[in-house]
Amino acid sequence: MHTARERIAPHIHRTPVLTSRMLNELTGAELFFKCENLQKAGAFKARGASNAVFGLTDAQAARGVATHSSGNHGTCLSYAAGQRGIPCTVVMPRTAPQAKKDAVRGYGARVVECEPSTSSREAVFAEVVAETGAEFVHPYNDPRVIAGQATCSAEMIEQIEDLDAVIAPIGGGGMVSGTCLTLSNLAPKVKIYAAEPAQADDAMRSFKAGHIIADDAPRTVADGLLVPLKELTWHFVQRHVTDILTASDPEIIEAMKLIWKRMKIVMEPSSAVPLATILKNRDIFAGKRVGVIITGGNVDLDKLPWNQGELQ
Repeated sequence: MHTARERIAPHIHRTPVLTSRMLNELTGAELFFKCENLQKAGAFKARGASNAVFGLTDAQAARGVATHSSGNHGTCLSYAAGQRGIPCTVVMPRTAPQAKKDAVRGYGARVVECEPSTSSREAVFAEVVAETGAEFVHPYNDPRVIAGQATCSAEMIEQIEDLDAVIAPIGGGGMVSGTCLTLSNLAPKVKIYAAEPAQADDAMRSFKAGHIIADDAPRTVADGLLVPLKELTWHFVQRHVTDILTASDPEIIEAMKLIWKRMKIVMEPSSAVPLATILKNRDIFAGKRVGVIITGGNVDLDKLPWNQGELQ
């Protein structure tokens, strides 16, 4: 993780931590929002992607990189590849927000579309790798990526003293795994919580069952949290996470609205899941100092979720 911090420092922002008195009063906790929505390419995944891309040998880099992603990892890998001047291909579900597809192309990468299921995504991706010979940078089941994501909480514990807990959204578990990697080593008394949409709650069910449960194509407004845990991320989750909490889509949308209105920052639905679960579980967090990781800000402004059609 220390190597990762040095490697990616020229290519990422040290993101700010913001607070809101109103949200503290509402939750009964002291909340500290780590704003990765203000990160390069608009998401924390710039950290892991940069660590992977800049850790490649020249021979590996010459073949380019490829990944599959519902949006932010693809955008961030495209950004990092552009910084190194190497080719990048991203397999994306055809249902991914247009803003995220445009962002990937905007950084100079090629988009190949697939059906909105894990099985289709992996099948189309296999064809891309066979065709290009590119280095696969998995969105989260990759030690280089997890080490990069770990730099976020390393910054956070330097920025905020005496945290009692940290909470982050969970889909595949890259950010949560990076948080576990950092805090278990540098601040082992800090409890780690994961927040998940109730309509895509396979990580919570895995946590309770003691083994990975993978849903193929869940549907939720939190489009960045649709993928299942994998072996590497499960390793961290089962060892270091205190609990996985869920919130419904309407609760997620209300939390997103609250942050937009009260904190004046743009963030995507997936990033609102932690606040939604804190509001739902006040008894767990009341009186505590809690780090809340806002993972990204890449929302489609033409399809904001509080427009009623998005709730169907």
